[in-house]
Amino acid sequence: MPIGQAKFGLLGGVVDPGKLELIETQTVTGVNSVEFTNIKEDIYNVHFLTINNFNQNGGDNFGMRFLLSNDGGTSYETSNYQMAYFEITPDGNTSENRSTSRAHFQNTIVSLDRDTSPRSVGGGYYYLYNLGDSSKYSFQTNHTMSGAGAVIGASFGSAVYTVAETINAFKFDDFGSSYSLWATFSLYGIAES
Repeated sequence: MPIGQAKFGLLGGVVDPGKLELIETQTVTGVNSVEFTNIKEDIYNVHFLTINNFNQNGGDNFGMRFLLSNDGGTSYETSNYQMAYFEITPDGNTSENRSTSRAHFQNTIVSLDRDTSPRSVGGGYYYLYNLGDSSKYSFQTNHTMSGAGAVIGASFGSAVYTVAETINAFKFDDFGSSYSLWATFSLYGIAES
């Protein structure tokens, strides 16, 4: 077999390194949570999640939490998370948000001007690492933005789940409150050699 054929994945069963492979897309309207329970952690060591057209109802200080599961989504882990984020607020101020003791990964997409119409729209992306590797911690890096007209806020950061175990599902939810969200979530696996 010519080496070029294997390198570019032209033969069946050969992985094409670096290629994004869509696992699932969910478009949700007015729900309290969105779950991914078939993340193919046995195939992909790196996942890429995009969130587009994020919006929500509810009052100020709203945010979604991002929880991991080791039992296919039957339950979700609520301890052993650490995180650090750099935030830029719509008024131009910057701040650091960090913790060594969290109950979830922080989802820093928050809608601005929540009590006005039209509502703001947010989005972002997450890289998720080692979810299927029980010998390593799972962690994520992300960049999120939200805005209404010319008013924009952003966040950049990372978080780690400090237990080495297989993670096979995750979800975003509203902290058990009565908020609802609208968004399109797309989860990809990144093929490795």
